[in-house]
Amino acid sequence: MPLSPSRTVAELRELQELTGDEHGAQRVAWTDTWATARRWLEEKLVDLPLERAEDAAANQWFTLPGRSERAVLIGGHIDSVPNGGWLDGALNVMAGVEVMRRLADEGEPAVTVRLANWADEEGARFGRSLFGSSAAAGSMTDQAELRERHDADGTSLPDAISRFDIDLAKAIDAHRELESAAAYLELHIEQGPVLESMNLPLGVVLGTFGVERHQVTFRGQAAHAGSTPMDKRRDALAGAAKLELEVREIAKRTGEGAVCTMGGVVTRPGIVTSVVETAECLLDQRHLDAAKLAAMLDEAKKASERIAKDEHVEVEWDRIWNIEPILFDEGLIELADESIREVAGQSHRLPSGPLHDAAEVSRAGVPTVMLFVQSLRGLSHTKLEDTKEEHLELAVQALDRLTTKTIERVTASA
Repeated sequence: MPLSPSRTVAELRELQELTGDEHGAQRVAWTDTWATARRWLEEKLVDLPLERAEDAAANQWFTLPGRSERAVLIGGHIDSVPNGGWLDGALNVMAGVEVMRRLADEGEPAVTVRLANWADEEGARFGRSLFGSSAAAGSMTDQAELRERHDADGTSLPDAISRFDIDLAKAIDAHRELESAAAYLELHIEQGPVLESMNLPLGVVLGTFGVERHQVTFRGQAAHAGSTPMDKRRDALAGAAKLELEVREIAKRTGEGAVCTMGGVVTRPGIVTSVVETAECLLDQRHLDAAKLAAMLDEAKKASERIAKDEHVEVEWDRIWNIEPILFDEGLIELADESIREVAGQSHRLPSGPLHDAAEVSRAGVPTVMLFVQSLRGLSHTKLEDTKEEHLELAVQALDRLTTKTIERVTASA
């Protein structure tokens, strides 16, 4: 059947109605609503001549066999954050469905083409993003830590995934799925304001930012709020507050897209009549350049030590998680640029601040590229997330053209 980008938009609206409510999308991974979305996806592809499988990490695979076993992969994720948007992740998958329909209608492709629905990209329930893609990429080295993770209700991650017949110890067997991969393509909403500010519908992603994520704990002394003079206080919150302002300046000085975020502060004893004894801060730093990311981290640590001394408190750092910057394949970036210009007239290259499954696939050595489509007001992870329908349709067309060009490239390189 011919490509029908409008069908993709209609199916995304259908999924929104099926798995959302007045607060937004509710397809949190490892929940019943997520399972409903996965079954719905299978039904959308049931009439196509595809091989269907689920790997050891719960990733769904839909394979159109070609004359060569070398495979072009199209990927996305159908899970969402709580109260999320209608496009984040699901657009990737449903645009891929439409491309698979067009390819299947044309007969056996020169190379195998596979659609991946990655499991738990968001990490919304247990705080561990990119679950399925990291298992497939061979980078899930934190299994001991994953065994200790619990959701807000106290359910452990191993117990939650076991409901879906997934064994954490065996999840890494998913790496077999990338053995024949020759290229990976992903379409995603931008989740930021750049393309809209330039009045452009589409852009090519150069790579994903590296991330340094730490818990920074300032330790002072609890004391009565009424009887302790200001110059005698050892206020841990003062240390946290000063560091929050300093990391903003670090990002400004570094530039080139650098971002630093103090995403949470928990204070103890946390009562109005006591000076804060401990302040636990969550710090996230991102940059596309590994050296600059390392320098940002070093600056923040030195600043925290200086601030702790000034406030007569102690400070300690504990790394929560990190990932190096991932640069995408230059040849595929060129093909993506061509595809966008053919459907939209003009393209733009930009980095991705948010993480994506594409980063894990690229880490595994598979040539990778991403397309971005404009996000209205730069909003995502909210029910207000939106993109113009005409831009969504252009995005489906661009992904389709990129898929064709990539198949030709892989065939020529065989």
